[in-house]
Amino acid sequence: MTASPDSFRFLLSELPVPLVYATHRIIRDCNAEFANLFGYAREELVDQSFARLYPKLSDFVRTGHMWQTHLPGGRVYYDERIMTASDGSRFWCRVRGRSHHAVNPFAEALYCFEPMARPVASRSVALTDRQRQIVALVTQGKSNAEIAEELNLSKRTIESHRARLMRACGLRNTAELIVWFTSGADDAKSPAES
Repeated sequence: MTASPDSFRFLLSELPVPLVYATHRIIRDCNAEFANLFGYAREELVDQSFARLYPKLSDFVRTGHMWQTHLPGGRVYYDERIMTASDGSRFWCRVRGRSHHAVNPFAEALYCFEPMARPVASRSVALTDRQRQIVALVTQGKSNAEIAEELNLSKRTIESHRARLMRACGLRNTAELIVWFTSGADDAKSPAES
């Protein structure tokens, strides 16, 4: 006996991973796993902007620009970013999304949030928003050219940001930059300060 396709359908609320359905970056529905990840009740998030889940408004805006460029209808796009829970704590998340609109990726989209075991640390060298964005893409294994294309910047601009950061931290190569960025020790010092 063959089961009908309808017998395999699940409601968003039944799926065991943090999922959210959004229109124009407004949360229209989410499951309990998503609400729990951020420390909210589901009802506190429905019909709210994703902006409340970002550390800063500039992070929300910058991520929106990246996703609008790279999430045309039907494609899956992902990034890794720092998000903020209801108690103000910050954590790393891998976010995957798929749009169902051919022109405006935010018109209707489904997102899956996966918490990551990467600690968020304060550092003795303060990163600018742009440097944080670039280093996050470096940790995903992307080249300067790929990062430049994704951020709509020149390759030279990406190289300059990385070089300034590496000089300020006393880092010698990309491997050290990734280890430094993902180290997680509070008040982490660069190798030059150790």
